[in-house]
Amino acid sequence: MTITTQDRPAGYAPVDIPTTTQSGGRMRAAGRWLIRGRADSAAWERPALIGLLGLTALLYIWDLAASGWANSFYSAAVQAGSVNWEAFFYGSSDAANSITVDKPPASLWIMALSVRLFGLSSWSILVPEALMGVATVWLVYCTVRRHFSARTALLAGGVLAITPVAALMFRFNNPDALLVLLLTAATYFTLRGIESGRMRWVLLAGAAVGFGFLTKQLQAFLILPVLAGVYLTAAPISWKKRFGHLFAALGAVVVSAGWWVAIVELVPASLRPYIGGSQTNSFLELTFGYNGLGRLTGNETGSVTGGGGGATGGGMWGATGILRLFENEVGGQIAWLLPAALVLLAVGLVLGRTARRTDARRATLLLFGGWLVVTALAFSFMAGIFHAYYTVALAPAIAGVVAIGGAAVWTAREKLWVRILAAVTMLGTAVWAYVVLDRATDWLPWLKFVVLIVGIVAAVLLVLPPRGRMLAGATIAVALVGSLLAPAAYSLETVTTGHSGSIVTAGPTVAGGMGGGGGFGGRGGGQGGPPQGTAPGGTAPGGTAPGGTGGQTAPGGTGGQAAPGGTGGTAGQMGGAPGGGGAGNLLGSSSVSSSLSTLLKANASEYSWVAAAIGSNSAASYQLATGEAVMPIGGFNGSDPSPTLAQFKAYVSAGKIHYFIGGSVGQANGGSSASSDIASWVEANFTAQTVGGVTLYDLTK
Repeated sequence: MTITTQDRPAGYAPVDIPTTTQSGGRMRAAGRWLIRGRADSAAWERPALIGLLGLTALLYIWDLAASGWANSFYSAAVQAGSVNWEAFFYGSSDAANSITVDKPPASLWIMALSVRLFGLSSWSILVPEALMGVATVWLVYCTVRRHFSARTALLAGGVLAITPVAALMFRFNNPDALLVLLLTAATYFTLRGIESGRMRWVLLAGAAVGFGFLTKQLQAFLILPVLAGVYLTAAPISWKKRFGHLFAALGAVVVSAGWWVAIVELVPASLRPYIGGSQTNSFLELTFGYNGLGRLTGNETGSVTGGGGGATGGGMWGATGILRLFENEVGGQIAWLLPAALVLLAVGLVLGRTARRTDARRATLLLFGGWLVVTALAFSFMAGIFHAYYTVALAPAIAGVVAIGGAAVWTAREKLWVRILAAVTMLGTAVWAYVVLDRATDWLPWLKFVVLIVGIVAAVLLVLPPRGRMLAGATIAVALVGSLLAPAAYSLETVTTGHSGSIVTAGPTVAGGMGGGGGFGGRGGGQGGPPQGTAPGGTAPGGTAPGGTGGQTAPGGTGGQAAPGGTGGTAGQMGGAPGGGGAGNLLGSSSVSSSLSTLLKANASEYSWVAAAIGSNSAASYQLATGEAVMPIGGFNGSDPSPTLAQFKAYVSAGKIHYFIGGSVGQANGGSSASSDIASWVEANFTAQTVGGVTLYDLTK
């Protein structure tokens, strides 16, 4: 059969694919498509795309092992899922299935499968994330290329690849990498549905968003109004069919997200792990509370601390408001081209205002532009927990808008007002880059002057009337350097530095970060990570990153905010608690000595958990060092009622836990005090010993 116009990307030549079982013919046809690409493409287009993807892979995979276990909270869950299928399914923090992580498990599934195939190491955990980044760049290219030139599509992919927060999160094991890939796929599928009016594409888009929910819950749904609105506006079918397709797509969202939720909610609590992050062992509570509406309102029971406190209020996560994405370290993550993207979005829509309703070029701009505006507003005003790395969800949208809007402006540069606006936008981009670079006072102090000078030259060239190909080429080259040099430098700095801990940021340290100078990011030595190329169980390099460079200070240190009863760290960390001496803390983990690791592994098969520790990050240190299950009492914040004191006593009586590792996290933001009760009971009834600088209690004596 021959692929119809509706089935193939715009501009592709028909390819005769045999309908018989002659696999050789199909493979030859596919091979011709891979080599030739579009029928109207230049000879350089496919090599350029391969080059872009290859450079992106190099950027994202370069020296991955420098980050060690990266976020040990998720790495421990990956380790658990790689040795126990029940832990794999639920996303448990430990292989004995005491409690899950505080997110759905979709991102963990991919990493755990990689570990099952290649063994446990930082590479097997992080390489899938890097490949997701490459795939996202490719999808952005494919989306833009359907109705725009190869240069425009390559620009979109390139802008995404060198966005600093993308270079960070596609090298890290948080759920955000998979979420961004799925949102980009949903955008691509929606565009295909708009082109053809065929329901199968919006069903695929709905399924992608549904799996996005299984990655990071309600954040995936931010894009739904945009996808539905643009499809409803631009699809080339009747109103009745458009609404019908959208209801079917909603069903796809519910099915692709709901199957796992239904199983978790229907299985009796006694037969599954506790749902981490909830106070009532309910995934629905987690969805609509701590990880859902609580992120918007700031009412997150059991959270580490309160939120921003309104449009002008401050707080742990910075002041909310329309300028939030431009302030402190957040600006260096994502906002380099954000002002330009907003201007280009508006100009692109003005220039395309006379297009027909079903115009796919305008629909593409609306998809990326709507994604950008809705998500940026949500991040700007959410009063609950907000981290700078969340902004990676904006990266594909900004890349698409900048490329498409820039192409529209370039095409219309005969108009004087367009040239003036382009020059002002270019100058504003350079000045804004100067401001952001100036925040990192000790890092490449000369770079901001270079960017500013190049930006001024580009603005002058842009305001000149079109004259010849040589001047046009020079203008484009200078404008690209002026716009992209600063974020590219930030990205290069990011990939040459290890990052670990629960809260990380791209680029160099800046003053005024959330939570203190440099923020809570885990820059530096890849704390708690394995030696490159080795399995867990030996001595891990690194240690706790220095607080002055954005690293996470150890309990009782002097960085960050003062904790109750201690002199440093984040509120709620292990400071002044019974027992003391835990290796990790609330937001990061530390290395474990070989002597302690050997002690914990002794007779490990006789116990369900070789140890129990307060808080998931503390437990993760020991679990990754030993490869054995360690119970994270209280979950991530130490404030979940898992286990209760009565349950813990029952586990000890049954001989299921060997050691208790000293240290406690106090009750956080209205959460359970079970972890403190357990720590006090252990201290009162068992004898402390110190091994490798860590206080622990043998619960079998």
